[in-house]
Amino acid sequence: MASQPLNEPAEIPAELDRWNWGAFLLNWIWGIGNSVFIALLMFVPLVNIVMIFVLGAQGSRWAWRNRVWRDAEHFRRVQRKWAIAGLIAWIAVIGLCAFAVMSFPLALKNSVAYRMTMETVRDDAGVKAMLGDGIEPAFWVSGGINMQADGGGAAALSIPITGSKGSGRVISQALRTGGVWELRLVVVRIDGLDSPLVLKNTGNLPIPNAPLDL
Repeated sequence: MASQPLNEPAEIPAELDRWNWGAFLLNWIWGIGNSVFIALLMFVPLVNIVMIFVLGAQGSRWAWRNRVWRDAEHFRRVQRKWAIAGLIAWIAVIGLCAFAVMSFPLALKNSVAYRMTMETVRDDAGVKAMLGDGIEPAFWVSGGINMQADGGGAAALSIPITGSKGSGRVISQALRTGGVWELRLVVVRIDGLDSPLVLKNTGNLPIPNAPLDL
């Protein structure tokens, strides 16, 4: 049985010895596909940080040496496909991460606790006097909501708001019992003022960042 011919020349031609985007973007996946098994070092913590750049710089040379290619054009065409695949994969990953980040504040805004909080803030005469009309929340709402199967749960929200006269932040806490939500704490901190406006505080809950003499 005749053996496969070696690549000619044995060393990679200078025009092909360049940065390999497929190796850089897909690292260990590219390594298996191109018989460059040193790429599996990507699974070693800390080493992988350096290895991704080593693969980008040395990947073309290793791939040329470890696989049989018909000619330079064959090598170039295959590595181009790897680079395109890597780019598509990274765009997909970035898109999924962006979707996850964007969906978090949207999920909070769709909650009953958020709706009750904003209704309380918009109906309060003191808040209107300080912030003016048209009080609206910003997009980036932070906090967390926990709902249990037995109807219990809790929510803690931090909501930036703006009005025609100023801006501030709403801090609220709510409790869910038997599937029914109850606001326990609603505090509005007006930008530029030291003391917050306490709209609701059932059970004398501690007010975040409030002066000790409040």
